[in-house]
Amino acid sequence: MIQRRKTRQICIGSVKIGGDAPIPVQSMTNTDTRDVQKTVNQIRRLEEAGCEIIRVAVVDEEAARAIAQIKKRIKIPLIADIHFNYRLALRSMEYGADGLRINPGNIGGRQRLKRIINEAKRRSVPIRIGVNAGSLEKDLLKRFHGPTPEAMVLSALRTIEYAEDLDFHLIKVSLKASDVPKTVEAYRLFSKRSDYPIHVGITEAGKGSGAIVKSSIGIGLLLSEGIGDTIRVSLTGDPIDEVRVGYEILRALKIRERGVNIISCPTCGRCEIGLPRLVEKVEKEVKKITVPMTIAIMGCVVNGPGEAKEADIGIAGGKGVGILFKKGKIVKKVKEAEFVPVLLKEIRQMARDL
Repeated sequence: MIQRRKTRQICIGSVKIGGDAPIPVQSMTNTDTRDVQKTVNQIRRLEEAGCEIIRVAVVDEEAARAIAQIKKRIKIPLIADIHFNYRLALRSMEYGADGLRINPGNIGGRQRLKRIINEAKRRSVPIRIGVNAGSLEKDLLKRFHGPTPEAMVLSALRTIEYAEDLDFHLIKVSLKASDVPKTVEAYRLFSKRSDYPIHVGITEAGKGSGAIVKSSIGIGLLLSEGIGDTIRVSLTGDPIDEVRVGYEILRALKIRERGVNIISCPTCGRCEIGLPRLVEKVEKEVKKITVPMTIAIMGCVVNGPGEAKEADIGIAGGKGVGILFKKGKIVKKVKEAEFVPVLLKEIRQMARDL
C-alpha cells in the first residue's frame, strides 16, 4: 500500500490538488492557442479521454485573450503557460486563467515576479513554480556547475520563499528534466524540505515507446514513494496519448482506476489463436469506456483459465475455440471467429450495469 506524502491542498478551478485528493491527470495542448476553435476541439477530445486539467501556451497578447473564449467552451480548468513575458501572466489572469505556470529561470527577475504574485494573490489564482533543468537561473548553474538536482531544488525553494514573503501560498511545484535519475532525485530532495503539492513529470521525454518508458519509470518511481499530487506525461505527438499513459501509470500502481484494463498473453509457441489481432480489435473498441474493469484475452492453457477466472470478463482460447468466463464462472464455449463480438457485447453490458 502506497503511503502518500502529506501536502497542503490547493484548487485549480474545481479540481483539488494535494492533501488526500485523488491524483489528477493533466495534459497540454499542442495547438496554436490563438486558434480558438482548433484548441477547443483538442481540449474536448482530451476531456473525453479523461484529462482533468489542461495547460495552454500563452505566446502573446492574442493568445492571452483567447483564454476567455476557450474557457467558455470547455469543462476542465485551464492553466496558462508563461515564459519570458510577465505581462502575459497578468493578461492571462485577466482573461480568466484558473492557474499559471511560470518558470523562475526565465520570468525576468524579482520585480516582475512580484507583479505576477501580487495579482495572483488578489485574484486567488494558484501558481505552479515550474523549474526546468534546461532553463535554470545563471547564478545557480555557475554555483552548482550545471543543472544538478540540488540547483533545481534551490531554484524552487527560493522562489517559494519570495512568494511567502508576499503572503502568497497558492503554490505547487515541478522540478523537471529529460534525465530520469536527475528528475527523480530533485523531487526526492524537494519533498524532504517542503510540503507544497508537487506536479510530477519527465520533460522532453520524446516520442513513442522510449518516451513512455522514461515517463513511466520516472513518474512511477516517485508515485510509488508517495511523491506526487498531479501528473503530466510529456510525449511528442497527440496529447491524447499523454492522458492514456498517465492513467495506465496510476492503474499499474493501483492508485486510480479508469477504463478497461486488458490482460493478454505475451504469446509463445503454445498460442493457437490469432491473439495480437484479437487484442488490437478489442482495445480499439473499448477506448471510450470509462468504467473500471479487467478483461483477460488468453491464448493457451498454461495461465489462460486462471487469468480469465480472475478477470471481470475473460476468454481462455484454444485451437479455434475458447471458454468465456464472467466473474470467475464459466459461461459458455465460443468459436474463435466470435471472440471479439462476444467480448465486446459482454464488456458493454457490464459497463452499463456498473
